[in-house]
Amino acid sequence: MSSSTVTVVSAPGKVLIIGGYLILDRSYQGLTIGTDARFYTIVKPGNKCSKITVHSPQFNDAAWEYRVNDACQVEAINEDNRNSFVEITVKYTLSVIANRIPKQKFNEIINQGLDIYIAGSNDFYSQRKQLEILKLPLNTSSLRLLTPFNKNDINLKQVHKTGLGSSAALITSLVAALLIHFQCIDNIGNQQKTLIHNVAQMCHCLAQGKIGSGFDVSAAVWGSHVYKRFSPDILNPVIQDENNVDGATIDNIVDPSTSNWDNEVVPTALPPRFTLVIADVDIGSNTPKLVGKVLAWRKANPEQAKALWDTLASHNSMVIDGLRELRSEYENNKSEYEKAIELCSEVKGSEWATLAEQKTLHSNIINGLIKIFQSFQKVRQFLREMSTLSGAPIEPPVQTKLLDACTEIPGVIMAGVPGAGGFDAIFCIGIGNKFVENVENLWLNWKEMNVGPLLANESSEGLKIENLDSVKGLATILT
Repeated sequence: MSSSTVTVVSAPGKVLIIGGYLILDRSYQGLTIGTDARFYTIVKPGNKCSKITVHSPQFNDAAWEYRVNDACQVEAINEDNRNSFVEITVKYTLSVIANRIPKQKFNEIINQGLDIYIAGSNDFYSQRKQLEILKLPLNTSSLRLLTPFNKNDINLKQVHKTGLGSSAALITSLVAALLIHFQCIDNIGNQQKTLIHNVAQMCHCLAQGKIGSGFDVSAAVWGSHVYKRFSPDILNPVIQDENNVDGATIDNIVDPSTSNWDNEVVPTALPPRFTLVIADVDIGSNTPKLVGKVLAWRKANPEQAKALWDTLASHNSMVIDGLRELRSEYENNKSEYEKAIELCSEVKGSEWATLAEQKTLHSNIINGLIKIFQSFQKVRQFLREMSTLSGAPIEPPVQTKLLDACTEIPGVIMAGVPGAGGFDAIFCIGIGNKFVENVENLWLNWKEMNVGPLLANESSEGLKIENLDSVKGLATILT
């Protein structure tokens, strides 16, 4: 297989640490952190004329076949075996491509057929059953023993996801890989990323049947960043009349030079020596139902909701500003920054104020850590208030108890429920070398819930063009 005929693109998963619910409204911002857990799409020429086969080798019976008719329209071959996320993405991305490259070139590539393989890092799916089969404990050491892109002996509908944004990362990597394979774009610069983002947002919204906040697709494109959503009206023409929108209209909607996309992306990263750790919780919640409850409460109580959201937004901004200020402190005085981190990593966050009172040379840095710690505690407080008022279990009491215990560990600066909250996952962000081990030990010995650590860490990188043989285990999914 010639590497020149194979296209490989990856997109990261995400953790929304700031901005849950508020980012549904353009008036507010959120902070989404990219992870090194990634979805990979491989596109190569197929063997059958005009036939597109999409494989998901990590699951049983996970292959879908399509044909492209003379009007460049995608049709499912097997009506009894369909995957709406894949089908919609292939259909609409090829529609955009057909409007952007010469028809002869499009036909030459499509007439070869396409074999597409999609696989996600193990962290996108719970590996509990795999570890049970292998009689291994549920810890990071055991997870590292699993084969990359581990095959789950279940159907795709049965999988337990960990909340890292698998559908958004899948769709984004698939959109990008198709655009590159058809030579519609030749790199992933900012303009190309904007096109990929717009197409992926459209496909993701169509697949979900609604226009969401879009932060998960945005993270899959740009990695870690401060985010403000796009105006939903942009996609209304497609969402409201999906079956009667022609290719030219679709292309005009996603075209970065003619469309009115107003999303805001400010690239960022956690400050140096900060580490993100994530765990999935074996209870599970329904994000759409949580969001529905909060939005119903907001609609019924607009003044009360606005007051709460504005207060929550102010503390969200303090966390975001505090992280930015600490990155600046590091750039201006690395040695003092390192000393402050080492000092505070040995002490609980609630006791950092005592260190700041000592008037050491690095008090600005310690005060920055205190600002983030205290502001995030306020964020959790007002999210719990929203829980009470709306009836949505955003930070349920059982989660509160666990998160409070995490916060008591020296070096932990934030512990929370990501995104819409509920029972699906938790995250911790801390400093120093010891807190990761201490947090994992707490999780493993926690009795009230089964808390499973993931291997994923922060990675501020977004979309990447990959070399098939450079990603451990990736080439094996083709066999």
